[in-house]
Amino acid sequence: MTQTVTQTARYTGDARPYPGGDPYADYRSGELPFSHLTDLADRRLGGGVIAANDEFFADRENLLTPGAAVFDPHDFGHRGKVMDGWETRRRRGIAADDPHPADADHDWALIRLGAPGVIRGIVVDTAHFRGNYPQQVRIEATAASASAGPADLLADGTEWTEIVSRTPVGGHAANGFEVAVERRFTHLRLSQYPDGGVARLRVHGEAVPDPAWLAALGTFDLLALENGGSAEDASDRFYSPPVHTILPGRSQQMDNGWETRRRRDKSNDWISYRLAEQGLIRAIEIDTGCYKGNAPGWASLQGRDDAGSDDAGSDSDEWFEILPRTPLQPDTVHRFLTGTHGERPVTHVRLDIYPDGGVARLRLHGSLTDAGADRLAARWHALR
Repeated sequence: MTQTVTQTARYTGDARPYPGGDPYADYRSGELPFSHLTDLADRRLGGGVIAANDEFFADRENLLTPGAAVFDPHDFGHRGKVMDGWETRRRRGIAADDPHPADADHDWALIRLGAPGVIRGIVVDTAHFRGNYPQQVRIEATAASASAGPADLLADGTEWTEIVSRTPVGGHAANGFEVAVERRFTHLRLSQYPDGGVARLRVHGEAVPDPAWLAALGTFDLLALENGGSAEDASDRFYSPPVHTILPGRSQQMDNGWETRRRRDKSNDWISYRLAEQGLIRAIEIDTGCYKGNAPGWASLQGRDDAGSDDAGSDSDEWFEILPRTPLQPDTVHRFLTGTHGERPVTHVRLDIYPDGGVARLRLHGSLTDAGADRLAARWHALR
């Protein structure tokens, strides 16, 4: 099945040979309308590159490494220049009088999304691949079991949907593609024609969890990225993005969380979130891990129910207190029971910190309401 895709950031052709100095000085990139959405392939969510037909020069796992690709002009190994990306060997034709690859020749990699969901945009980043990037790329997607292996995905019966048609890309550039396919996917197949190197692959979209899994859990983190939560807005993103606060696991260093610049006014910083669906919050964890001299002094949490006027007790304009302004300690996991404050359904929450500082993780443990579970199940089935 083939779908229409829009190339948002159009770059073609070689970049100049590395001129020295800052390797990103001539990097080609632009604003992408989907970059604020979750990277569904993030390795920290469980994403992985489970197979590739060739990785002679650089390992396939580099595709999903968090952060920008790095470049050391002096780093060479026994197979040539060490590159921070996935790079295959150069393809050749079949004979001396036919030395060039055939039009259909290509290399491929299979990617498992860490959080299955609806894909809104993809970035094929060829940073530092200036003259050795692929001429064209193509991306297909499928819905399979999370434990599907390469043999399962490459079997004849697997249905793949083309979400990025075979399209030229440029070297040393963030090649962005908008995707308009309203389906839930679990795996991708990235094909590059005829060969070459890709530094990073980012798959931006909305996580759509399996409602049967959440129902079996009963109580879970309503805000976690892998469960469909999202960080929608924040007062400050100076040192690190607010989405870090809902990543899996504990933060291991300061840039794994959300940290704001120092305030010099009388206001405060905040993050607003959307839960997986309407739910009841029973317990709260605010983790200031790794923030020792820059933890907030206090925090509070408010909730709102935007489920719609058909849901009893909902009022989209009404924010109500879930956790009053409470002192925080540096480098500490703080745990609070919501009590009667957790008896009202919520779809959105706002974390306020006073006056500024860093929060590593926010966990909101609870369960979906019946209405929330029904809506989540209906969406899951509609996207299959």
